[in-house]
Amino acid sequence: MIAVLQYNSGNIMSVKVALERLGHRAVITSDPEVISIADKVIIPGVGEARSAMKHLKERGLDRVIVSLKQPVLGICLGLQLMCKYSEEGDTKCLGIFDTSVKRFPDGARVPHMGWNDFVSLDKDPILKGINLSDDVYYVHSYYAGVNEYTTAVCDYGIEFSAAMRCDNFFGTQFHPEKSAAPGSLILENFIGL
Repeated sequence: MIAVLQYNSGNIMSVKVALERLGHRAVITSDPEVISIADKVIIPGVGEARSAMKHLKERGLDRVIVSLKQPVLGICLGLQLMCKYSEEGDTKCLGIFDTSVKRFPDGARVPHMGWNDFVSLDKDPILKGINLSDDVYYVHSYYAGVNEYTTAVCDYGIEFSAAMRCDNFFGTQFHPEKSAAPGSLILENFIGL
């Protein structure tokens, strides 16, 4: 079973539909027991860091997420919440990735919205079969810089982490559920872990 985390953010149904289109059953839930026993957990997200973290903490999901041993995928806001801190709302986050999330600098057009390719890709199981020239879809105004957990890099006037990994925790700043064939491949790679 794939658990798609319900936590006061948008884009949850898009992820569920994308998984079902690939032939996988997904359950939308905020139940800690269901999340704990799921084979895979996805933390999707379009929203704002401070209110999302508040929602997670009120339900004890912040503690549940960091204790998970199965593969976990954070998408967009989900990746940002797995970092230690976000400038968005001056928010202390989950701390899985020991890095901070910053707003794009003045002069950058925000949100960064649309298709971009990669400037670098590491060998990572969820990126298997992905090429530098593959375009993926972004919608975000905040980013995690390139750091020790970075597995893919995008350039939007500044290089940032397009994907990150720490042990069983994976994150994509882009939206695989909206990224056509490359996004479907990334979701299949994640599900196949």
